[in-house]
Amino acid sequence: MREMRVSRALILLFVLLSISGCGEDTVEGRWYTQAQVDRGKQVFVENCAECHGRSAQGAFNWRKPLDDGSYPPPPLDGSAHAWHHSFDMLMRTINEGGIPLGGQMPAFEDKLSKDKKEAAIAYFQSQWDDRIYEAWLDRGGR
Repeated sequence: MREMRVSRALILLFVLLSISGCGEDTVEGRWYTQAQVDRGKQVFVENCAECHGRSAQGAFNWRKPLDDGSYPPPPLDGSAHAWHHSFDMLMRTINEGGIPLGGQMPAFEDKLSKDKKEAAIAYFQSQWDDRIYEAWLDRGGR
């Protein structure tokens, strides 16, 4: 009988860890989990894709200023300069928006939870190849 209670307790613990996301392993060599990437894709599609593109590819001619002097949304898929920015800077940009950096991105500080912002970063960083991700780490990315 005691063995049955222990087994049930272990099963319950496993289920709770699975549901809560605790105990998830990070994606090999990365700071985030696959679950964060999966959640981040949804967050990105709902909040970022309209401007940055569904695959984080950015706007066409993103390097060329618009008539008002602001810049179009850059790629976040590792093909532009996002990998030059630390995790803290990426979070700050999401929180404060891109206007201080010469863009038009609105601030998301009060629109998204910290977990959702981290998941969005996990999603677009999952688009980065290992070489770009390693360069980001070498620059003090996280």
